Amino acid sequence: MTTGGPSNPDVVLVGGGIMSATLAALLGIVAPDWTVEVFESGSAVAEESSGPWNNAGTGHSALCELNYTPARPDGTVDPAKAVGINEQFQVSRQFWSHLVRAGLTDSPKTFITSVPHISFVTGDDGHSYMRNRYEALAPQPLFAGLEYSDDPAELDSWVPLMMADRSKKEPVAATRSLAGTDVNFGALTRLLLDNAVRRGVQLHLQHRVLKVRRESNGRWATTVRDLATGKRRTVRSRFLFVGAGGGALPLLQGAGIPEIRGFGGFPVSGQFLRTRNPQLVAQHQAKVYGQAKVGAPPMSVPHLDLRLIDGEQALLFGPYAGFSPKFLKSGSLWDLPRSVRAGNLGSMLGAGWANIPLTRYLIGQVLQSEKSRFRALEEFVPTAEHGDWELITAGQRVQVIKQDTAGRGVLQFGTELIVGADGTVAGLLGASPGASTATSAMLTLLERCFPDRIEAWLPLLQEAIPSYGHTLSEEPELLARVMADTTRTLELHG
Repeated sequence: MTTGGPSNPDVVLVGGGIMSATLAALLGIVAPDWTVEVFESGSAVAEESSGPWNNAGTGHSALCELNYTPARPDGTVDPAKAVGINEQFQVSRQFWSHLVRAGLTDSPKTFITSVPHISFVTGDDGHSYMRNRYEALAPQPLFAGLEYSDDPAELDSWVPLMMADRSKKEPVAATRSLAGTDVNFGALTRLLLDNAVRRGVQLHLQHRVLKVRRESNGRWATTVRDLATGKRRTVRSRFLFVGAGGGALPLLQGAGIPEIRGFGGFPVSGQFLRTRNPQLVAQHQAKVYGQAKVGAPPMSVPHLDLRLIDGEQALLFGPYAGFSPKFLKSGSLWDLPRSVRAGNLGSMLGAGWANIPLTRYLIGQVLQSEKSRFRALEEFVPTAEHGDWELITAGQRVQVIKQDTAGRGVLQFGTELIVGADGTVAGLLGASPGASTATSAMLTLLERCFPDRIEAWLPLLQEAIPSYGHTLSEEPELLARVMADTTRTLELHG
């Protein structure tokens, strides 16, 4: 790849969120001479899903998220997915630590802070599940230090706000990890892109990408409109990444790459109840995840989160799912219908038929009264009072719909990296735990899109991410070194 000019860059990144920011940072390490341009339709970066109030800020490491530790038919718990997600988060921690040492910020606390991660359940079935979950995770090196308790007195010291006025007859159980974090992905995105701009990356705000297409010479032509002036121009790059959150699907469809055929998207909006009452916040210095209701989708797992945003502490409870056909908060009501094509119609219909319970759930959520919404909070916080909480709207999430091996449409909860056959174009679809695993996702992109360069880049990547090419869960000594280093550099609790 040769260096291009201002309208002929090596790389174009669509979207000013955590994915594009992470890829820009990685390219700055392995290919600092490449020219890069970033196009963001908003007036600032990180205004969609990466925005701090548009997500729960959980450094998703599977320390507390129960949907990552499913129970088997015999009641035992499968730890595999949790271990994999934790492994990916450690990759992010290493990369962030490297960037902090290189001068990303004087204080990592501007984007990451230690916050205990707690799983909390009630009832006899919940108690049994939690015990089995603890027994499955505790022996795993990545979950060292995980604590278990079903003693109400001890839990009162862990989560006093949740235990106040709770029935003594109700069985309770919880696990706690002090290795948990709260991450302000908005602040992190801004730091990464500010750093990229200082290196020469061109960031264009209020520039909406209208379409992308492959030219006969192999370059990708990206047509953008300057929203301030209305002028259009076309930028031609050797490599194109579409990291536009929910907006990625229609752009990849318009690109016409065969790899996007069969993929669809199902948008889900989210709402949270938020309190800034300092007395309540002081009683809940943790992130606590519970269990989804029977029949509810994984995205509905209730959680009560401590958030630390720009020096302010607050609590978020939710999510309350809703439906909007928009693929972005700032999107169009026509986003969903326009995304239905001949190539994904079967997938969309199949996923719709297979997920009728999800449809019913979303309808119920949309029609939910304020009283029933607050009742869900009271299950977590028995002493909750209406005047302390306000309803806020979080970001749009577009869940991936894809074909399974039998050709049926299925709804996938997670992220999906789409890469063109020749590696000159890629895009990311899906949602949680996306932001927390952005570094792993973008490393996979480098491996798949630049297989002829990855060997030469290996020393640079391993300098930034010591575990790259290794599996921390299988190398306890390397894990211990990595954890000690990132804990110290990111100023986290040991």
